[in-house]
Amino acid sequence: MARSQNPEIREFILQNVEARPDSVVSLTAEKYGLSRAALGGYMAKLLADGLITAEGKTRARRYQLKPLVNEKIFLERNGRWNEDTVWREHIRPLMKDVKQNILDIFQYGCTEMVNNVLDHSGSPDIYITYEQTYTTIEVSVLDHGIGIFNKIKNDFHLDDARTALLELSKGKLTSDRKNHSGEGIYFTSRMFEKFSILSGHLYYSRTRRDGDDWLIETLDKEENKKGTYVYMKIHTNADWTTRDVFNKYQGDDIYFRKTHVPVSLGRYPGEQLVSRSQAKRILARFPDFSEVILDFYGVNEIGQAFADEIFRVFKNEHPDTTLVATGTNENINRMIQYVQSNGATLPLPLPGPA
Repeated sequence: MARSQNPEIREFILQNVEARPDSVVSLTAEKYGLSRAALGGYMAKLLADGLITAEGKTRARRYQLKPLVNEKIFLERNGRWNEDTVWREHIRPLMKDVKQNILDIFQYGCTEMVNNVLDHSGSPDIYITYEQTYTTIEVSVLDHGIGIFNKIKNDFHLDDARTALLELSKGKLTSDRKNHSGEGIYFTSRMFEKFSILSGHLYYSRTRRDGDDWLIETLDKEENKKGTYVYMKIHTNADWTTRDVFNKYQGDDIYFRKTHVPVSLGRYPGEQLVSRSQAKRILARFPDFSEVILDFYGVNEIGQAFADEIFRVFKNEHPDTTLVATGTNENINRMIQYVQSNGATLPLPLPGPA
């Protein structure tokens, strides 16, 4: 008779195989004090159950989670569908054994992204992919329209697509206030563990960990992508809800009061954040919010004029908007305190995150 397997060990393997494809066996052996031979039975059972795949032999073997669902959806824009019917008829039926909070997150994110295609992109079609493994669900939405950053640039008469990306990150941005709140992408990007947009030559990504990590890259010109590609990913054991995300950025009422702005998006390649004009680009629309979290993740230093424009001039002119600096280092903290003291003397470093 085969020996029964420990469900805790089985779950540990499944939760770690994605991050450690070539070392999950040794990782599990070390944690539970088992031999590689003993773990062979666990891996064989997971392979037989269709939860993982394997490549290579013996110690060079690599394991991966096997897709339980892997579907592609292509829809022409013919007026016979909207974001609700796409969700109800095409995406929701693919989701197998998914917790209610995850279903709610995907319903919100998918309907918001599909609605953007319908109302803003001018794309003749939409292409959706859905992949679900034991631990993760990934959905992508691709259109062949004008491109989200170009659309924002044109509608708001901005200097370039990069400025459009900065404004998009703040939320409350819409050229059609009658029919849209401008909050869909902002909230969607905070509901998922990984949220990315690729459009034109710009790539924008947010990863949910202990805080907010931001990445922006400029692609080569020959890689300039037509349309917009949106990617959303979450683990099936995620425990937060859509309401948790809304509550974080709404005040005591139901309105969108707080925003989280990655300061690095205000910096062009090869530049440092030193000037008042750079600060003013970042400050645009801040008075629309009661609280602005300025995230300095990825920024090592700021200039006096840049800091003064934000933390003294703007604050004096808009006392009802609270500015909160996070992700700062010692240099940034010193400069903020320096301008807030009206430049009298350069103080000792403030304590703060590295």
